[in-house]
Amino acid sequence: MKILWVKAGGLVPFDQGGRIRSFQILKHLARKHDVTVYTFYRREPADAHTELRGYFSDVVTTPLPLPASRSVGEYAQYARLFLSGRSATMGKYALYPEVRRTLASLVAANPFDAIVCDFIYPAAAIDWTMACPKILFAHNVEAQVWERQAQVTGDPVRRLACRLEHRALARAEKRYAMRADLVLAVSEHDRAFFARYVGDDRTAVIPTGVDTDYFQPSGTRERADTIVFTGSMDWLPNDDGVRYFVEQVLPLIRRELPSATFSAVGRRPSPALSALASEAVRVTGTVDDIRPYLDGAALVVVPLRSGSGTRIKIFEAMAMGKAVLSTTLGAEGLPVTHDENIVLADSPDAFARAAVRLLRSPELRARLGGAARAMVERDASWATAAEQFHASMSEVV
Repeated sequence: MKILWVKAGGLVPFDQGGRIRSFQILKHLARKHDVTVYTFYRREPADAHTELRGYFSDVVTTPLPLPASRSVGEYAQYARLFLSGRSATMGKYALYPEVRRTLASLVAANPFDAIVCDFIYPAAAIDWTMACPKILFAHNVEAQVWERQAQVTGDPVRRLACRLEHRALARAEKRYAMRADLVLAVSEHDRAFFARYVGDDRTAVIPTGVDTDYFQPSGTRERADTIVFTGSMDWLPNDDGVRYFVEQVLPLIRRELPSATFSAVGRRPSPALSALASEAVRVTGTVDDIRPYLDGAALVVVPLRSGSGTRIKIFEAMAMGKAVLSTTLGAEGLPVTHDENIVLADSPDAFARAAVRLLRSPELRARLGGAARAMVERDASWATAAEQFHASMSEVV
């Protein structure tokens, strides 16, 4: 099968859950199929996309002069898109006609059997009237991410922006789901959302995986009372979750365990998030490898109040044999079981009580971590996810 995979925002570095999921599935598909990756993204001084050519038949890129993240230029661009009624996160790519031209040239020159729209963001660049089967791979219900964020943010300007983005993305997701031959979601919850538009027969679920060889217990001794969260800090649900934890949960934990510390590990924290750093709170920014931070942690937390899709970060921590404490929403869509391989809690008080209970009990943490590792070894293979992707795709090709 000859596949064209279209991705906005780049495929490397592997510092976002979506990039990790895409690459792992692509890597397995490329072992049996002819895969071309086309991706467009903000131009950066160091571009590692050429290193991907050893994995795929071809990698075509279009670096774009997008404004720098969190710059005045980016905010001005977003404002213009909001005022026009368009999605800021989707519409910014449509401002560059070279994206559509390059994609059209690729399609004209190659007899692709299938085109995969990876996330909703590149959808506007694709000609959905082509006879070639088109598959929308929805890692999240993107509109729901912004809707949920609007419900929890206290900033009125941010709340308005989230509501505008939610409305624009809701229209886009409905439009392009209906044009796709198949919509692939990452959880039953998300599949049911898209099935409202296209029916059950044009939707399927791709399970979440984890590389259990890369993420595995090392035997390193945990540091007492250390709590870790990992994730891209420029994703609003992660930013909100860390702020919520530091401001509303950690003080309750430290009343019982004054030695408790928290590390937020991941790229591009905002100035406001970085300002939360203290004797008890560490905000690392970009790190080369998250495993040492997970390895030494007594407890991994996922205190998310918004978001969609599934959190690969949970499976990464589980694969390392760590005890994981998450909100119900944070673990949404994953095949986990409360008090068997994860602990779930939602209110600040309940989350803090659960954290204290886990931090005080090495035996409980070891039991949960062992069960978690066994579960992902058994049920969370990227090879299995890729096989399901291929099987679903084959039904429309």
